[in-house]
Amino acid sequence: MKQRLLIAVLTAHLPLFLGSLASAETTKDPVRVACVGDSITFGAGIKDRKNNSYPVQLQAMLGDGYEVKNFGVSGATLLKQGNKPYWKLKAFDAACEFQPDLVIIKLGTNDSKPGNWKHADEFKENYTEMVETFQQLASKPEVVICRPVPVFATRWGINNKTVVEEVIPRIDAVAKATGVTLVDLYAPLEGKPDLVPDQVHPNAAGAGVIARTLQEVIESMNLKADK
Repeated sequence: MKQRLLIAVLTAHLPLFLGSLASAETTKDPVRVACVGDSITFGAGIKDRKNNSYPVQLQAMLGDGYEVKNFGVSGATLLKQGNKPYWKLKAFDAACEFQPDLVIIKLGTNDSKPGNWKHADEFKENYTEMVETFQQLASKPEVVICRPVPVFATRWGINNKTVVEEVIPRIDAVAKATGVTLVDLYAPLEGKPDLVPDQVHPNAAGAGVIARTLQEVIESMNLKADK
């Protein structure tokens, strides 16, 4: 009699138990993604930037399992001695306070300006330090670093020759030295000036190319927030 009563009680509560498991699964914390960068990350020049910057498009592509935040600042440099070091910006502090599970760094375009690139010898050291600074956060995030997009005409001192011949090789060297994931954002937009109407900043469609490229990499990493 007692055994039948126990079975009846367990059977009655089984749907509630299973529902609790399902609820726990659906309320799992999303993977936090911090998009660190300059005006290209910020979305400068993009019509309706708040809905079309690459981080916003990346959020839509990745879905509810991720929380993507834009920490891009126009004019920011990776170089500490650049004219607008990312290191000194509130966005850098905010990105760290976000305690991300993944950090995407897309800097280097503004560093190609002659006034900034005179400090080229410090670029690799500064970049390595930024990678390590993020890696040492309590959340222990994965870090992805990106080759800059093409520059189709020199503007504001930003030039493709320096990006291709000097910035990108140093970024590649940082990836090799630190073991972080390297994503090429140059090749997907190469030869597509229609996606970069002002020659430096991708439009919404160009930002979509960046987002899709990063989406493929991120989904292959099988990240978890509760690591």
